[in-house]
Amino acid sequence: MERPIGPVVTGWTPPPRPEGLHLKGRFAQLGPVDAQADAAALWAQFSGADWVWDYLFEAPPADGNAFAAVMQANEDRARQPCYVIRQMDDPAPLGYACFWTVVPEMGSIEIGNVNLSPALQRTPAATEAFFLMTDWAFANGYRRMEWKCNALNMPSRRAAQRLGFSFEGIFRQHLIVKGRNRDTAWFAVTDSDWGAMREAYQTWLSDDNIGADGRQRQRLSALTAPHLVQRDPTL
Repeated sequence: MERPIGPVVTGWTPPPRPEGLHLKGRFAQLGPVDAQADAAALWAQFSGADWVWDYLFEAPPADGNAFAAVMQANEDRARQPCYVIRQMDDPAPLGYACFWTVVPEMGSIEIGNVNLSPALQRTPAATEAFFLMTDWAFANGYRRMEWKCNALNMPSRRAAQRLGFSFEGIFRQHLIVKGRNRDTAWFAVTDSDWGAMREAYQTWLSDDNIGADGRQRQRLSALTAPHLVQRDPTL
């Protein structure tokens, strides 16, 4: 009896690693973390907002020096390159996001270790930053972009679905983070999904949809929802 073993992957070679990128869009620009240059300005954005660290691996830094150490660790983590997010035409750093799990030989990559300051959250620049990272990955030959988060982190789960990442399930007792159990929710976009998702983003980011005041006319979630393979049942 012949058993199904999956289609042959043809015409594909392992893509490059996402190193030293400078990505620019309409609202956002990303560049590699430079702890010495960026830490003080970033700390000014994060200081006093301890809640943004609730679901990250690090505890809230006690002061600017401790935060600088976190950013230095992000800069030194060469296999998980981290990028600072800025508004276009504004040098002030407002947050960061990393390519967290990068497996070129399998064509798989992840956006992770994301930390957006209160000033960056819920802005077109934040959304476009994730678009730029994902678009780079698929333009360079990756087959799969992942988004993982603590299963209790409902804002992150909602963000994943809004951004067009399909729900793939919960890994129970996946990690121990800061001494606590973490079940992990998994989401992903594949290269076969990306054509429709990219068109949704382009519509959302257009001048016709987001005016000079930064307000959206159509929600991104409404544009990506029809193309999700699977929805998160908890949302």
